[in-house]
Amino acid sequence: MSRPIPPSYKTKNWPAYNEALKQRGSLTIWFDPDMAWVPPPTGKRGRQPQYSDAAIQTCLTMKVLFGMALRQTTGFVESLLRLVGLDWAVQDFSTLSRRQKALAVTIPYRNSQGPLNLLIDSTGIKAEGEGEWHARKHGGAKRRLWRKIHIGVDEQTLEIRALEITGSNVGDAPMLPELLSQIPPDVEIGSVTADGAYDTRKCHDAVADGGAHAIIPPRRNAKPWKPSTAGAIARNEALRASKYLGRAIWRKWSGYHRRSRAETKMHCVKLLGQSLMGRDFDRQVAEPQIRAAVLNGYTALGIPVTEPGA
Repeated sequence: MSRPIPPSYKTKNWPAYNEALKQRGSLTIWFDPDMAWVPPPTGKRGRQPQYSDAAIQTCLTMKVLFGMALRQTTGFVESLLRLVGLDWAVQDFSTLSRRQKALAVTIPYRNSQGPLNLLIDSTGIKAEGEGEWHARKHGGAKRRLWRKIHIGVDEQTLEIRALEITGSNVGDAPMLPELLSQIPPDVEIGSVTADGAYDTRKCHDAVADGGAHAIIPPRRNAKPWKPSTAGAIARNEALRASKYLGRAIWRKWSGYHRRSRAETKMHCVKLLGQSLMGRDFDRQVAEPQIRAAVLNGYTALGIPVTEPGA
């Protein structure tokens, strides 16, 4: 029996997409002359901050893009500012390190047309924590330290709309309500698509409470739940449909395959680095947030529009 030929796709907007790919290599997209590099006075007692959060985030963006240490990052940003003719002062590495710990990262995104269809995924990423650092410098037992990244991706714009970073001991399902809470209340959520790890009562209830439709495949040994909540009722309907149609047909019928876009976005997050460089948890939290801001900026420049080839 011959294997089926995979479909081929043609990019409809190749000139625009080609220009967007070129712009991704430009450093000028990260430096806006109108940026508030020095924050306005806060009116509070004590020394005023010398650099705004936007200035700190710009420097950390260079650090993430090129995988540099903090000292090299300050020198790199200082040279870029001189090249573009800006006389802004650049913070030293200790200021970057201190501000990264409590930085409120701004993740830009575009609103989708119509209800928001959220795609959920999570993965582990290696972090160099205290145990491994001490083992490398002083010898002794070596233990691997991991963090988990949980993201929610807009199906239409392919931008990250929700992001959480936890320890490796936190499961996937408990973070779904946290991701949904990051969506503004005035945004209508149409559907939430996630894998079978999110087939729990709390996840289905959280999706139903937000007025959304859950596209979560029931587990293979799933049993009907007591229909005491709207989430349980919707889950029982999905269970009956998957048993009647079969799991493969149900996934195609429900549109579950769209979740692969979240997996692709997670792959892009790891392309910016297979591990986190921060040594404590608070600084490690800022790194994936910076990556999400970078990826959303790239996506806003342009993405391919494809159609099946002849």
